[in-house]
Amino acid sequence: MSTIAFPSRDGGIDARAAAATDTVHPHLVIRSAEDVARIVNAGPAQGSKTRAVIAIALGGVFLDAYDLTSLAYGVKDIAREFALSPAQVGFVSAAIAFGAILGALFGGYLTDRIGRYRVFMADMLFFVVAAIVAGLAPNAWVLGGARFLMGFGVGLDLPVAMAFLAEFSRVSGRGNKAASVAAWCPAWYAATSTCYLLILALYAVLPAHHSGWLWRLTLAFGAVPAIAIILVRHRYISESPVWAANQGDLEGAARILKQSWGVDAVVERNVGEAASAPVPAHAPRSASWRNYGVLFNATYRRRTILAATIGAASSFGYNAIIFGLPVIIASFLQQGPLTTIVASLLLNLLFAFVGGLIGVRTAPTVGAWKMTVLGHALQVGALVGLALIGHPSSGVFVALAIVLLGAYLFAQGFGPGSHSMTYASLSYPTSLRGIGVGLNQTLVRSASTVSLFLFPVLAAALGTKVFWVIAIAPLASLLVLLAIRWEPSGYDIDSEDYRPASAKQARPDDCPACMRA
Repeated sequence: MSTIAFPSRDGGIDARAAAATDTVHPHLVIRSAEDVARIVNAGPAQGSKTRAVIAIALGGVFLDAYDLTSLAYGVKDIAREFALSPAQVGFVSAAIAFGAILGALFGGYLTDRIGRYRVFMADMLFFVVAAIVAGLAPNAWVLGGARFLMGFGVGLDLPVAMAFLAEFSRVSGRGNKAASVAAWCPAWYAATSTCYLLILALYAVLPAHHSGWLWRLTLAFGAVPAIAIILVRHRYISESPVWAANQGDLEGAARILKQSWGVDAVVERNVGEAASAPVPAHAPRSASWRNYGVLFNATYRRRTILAATIGAASSFGYNAIIFGLPVIIASFLQQGPLTTIVASLLLNLLFAFVGGLIGVRTAPTVGAWKMTVLGHALQVGALVGLALIGHPSSGVFVALAIVLLGAYLFAQGFGPGSHSMTYASLSYPTSLRGIGVGLNQTLVRSASTVSLFLFPVLAAALGTKVFWVIAIAPLASLLVLLAIRWEPSGYDIDSEDYRPASAKQARPDDCPACMRA
């Protein structure tokens, strides 16, 4: 009797077909973690809660982006209020990235070790406390410490959020794992746009003599969505069924499938088999710090290098542009405060956010590799154009410079912005996903730290020539993509957890069959 899930025409699970095929067990039967993964990969039944789980996970990503962006406009006010030098401004700006480096390193391991749900709820508490302390900071040291704590929460969140997005989605078709993971990008840009909208509203209502409150209120607001997520967690979010099954808890996985997937699955064991049956010969790896080394074995090495390169290049360039956007518009393009806020908001909404939506839409069809290559190529062209324009000498060149900034953000949205996480999350099966994203984010946040610290210094020293430096990042990533042609979209990565070790070399990373026609 077969134990696999029965996909319906729309990619979900047809429980009636399963019942008709299995008259003895009128349910989906699971006997192993692999069966749970097959059911998940086939997609949820109608009326499931998986979309709510994905939305809450994206809410965590929203918080990550909001907290990382919320200091962008207020840097000048903070420097003035606390009398900071350019190096000190760089330190305060980079504190959140330092925290994210450590958070990702520990968060990746903890996500695989203690589960997705526990880590997710812990990092929400980090967001609440850090946002309130940052908004009330009496000096730069307290502000830097709060931002470090906030960054630790960001580092914890991204591995677990990506795990939720990947493990609550089907493997192929519309809304597949690649599309769900890529949705982190428009969620990110929605958060940055919300941040600028809030800044614009506060700028409009705050009296001039209270303008120093603007950055404080913006930072403190980050606690609000975190509290909202904490309040709704019990109703919608649950542990990942594949993770639970990989820990040997098939009964728990069956309960989650019924609660979140709308799938009536039952655990069947062989006659005389105890609930604590021996672990199968090809059981998934247990969580261990040693698994970081597995990411560099013959199976995963090239994927790890590719994911790290895309992520680091994307983060370095994006952080330099998005966090430097107010500086670019105000100083390089010589515009006032109101124009700076409005232009930053419109660039995010019209270019980055729209690009992110396109990245989600094209993930199941065009694939991640082609869109990332196209995105990086457009970014290199936009940055070279900005470097050549320099300080615009006329309104025409100001408009052209803004269009080029928009082109960079648009390319970030549909290309490396969307798919840096696709590569980080879907290059590894469930047993390695947490540490895979964790290591990736440790490297990515290291690049963020460098760019956040260096951009104010380089911009002050080089002026618009700083765009030549930023262009190196997408160019390097483009070259690595051309050398390693790995396509994660539509591939059943979780099946690698259940293969014998000797069979895991069956699909080399640069195999032409791995690429889309």
